[in-house]
Amino acid sequence: MTVVGPSGAGKDTLLGAARIALSRDARFVFARRAITRPAETSQHAGAEDHIPMSEAEFIAARDRGAFALHWQAHGLNYGIPREIETELAAGRVVIANLSRAVLAEANAHYRLRVIEVTAPPAVLAARLARRGRETAEEIAERLSRRAPLPPGLEVVRVVNDSTAEAGAARLLRALCDGLETSLSRPGAAAPR
Repeated sequence: MTVVGPSGAGKDTLLGAARIALSRDARFVFARRAITRPAETSQHAGAEDHIPMSEAEFIAARDRGAFALHWQAHGLNYGIPREIETELAAGRVVIANLSRAVLAEANAHYRLRVIEVTAPPAVLAARLARRGRETAEEIAERLSRRAPLPPGLEVVRVVNDSTAEAGAARLLRALCDGLETSLSRPGAAAPR
């Protein structure tokens, strides 16, 4: 299962809440992404708990096959560790925060269910402004980009337009519904 959505949609916040809520449920595993972003930038509220890597470390890991999936976005490299395949083979549902750019590849290798976290443009803009990472012009440019999902994916939309608690409850519902769907499809937990 993957969670996608535009910057400011609250994916990391909702995934963090879901990780806590499902921490005792062995059926779910949350993939921790490797990112070429220093660890110190992840200390602010709502930041993603990631595996920080230098560019050289990431390239070496990629070249030795350490990632099940990898991609570039916004000047950074991202990778999902290959260990997810062990979890999938054990029948667990792996939840990963992926880029839209890698969804077709992920769907070709794994049985993928996409949960798209969304919010109205004004909400996205306000959240991005609160982060303080980009200028107003950069935020407007980011919001003007539209990256459609590849065709043929199973997609569930979660609207995160109010409190983090309400959004987290919606995401949890989608994840648990997805577990029932995944388990009902033959071979759904295994890599293709």
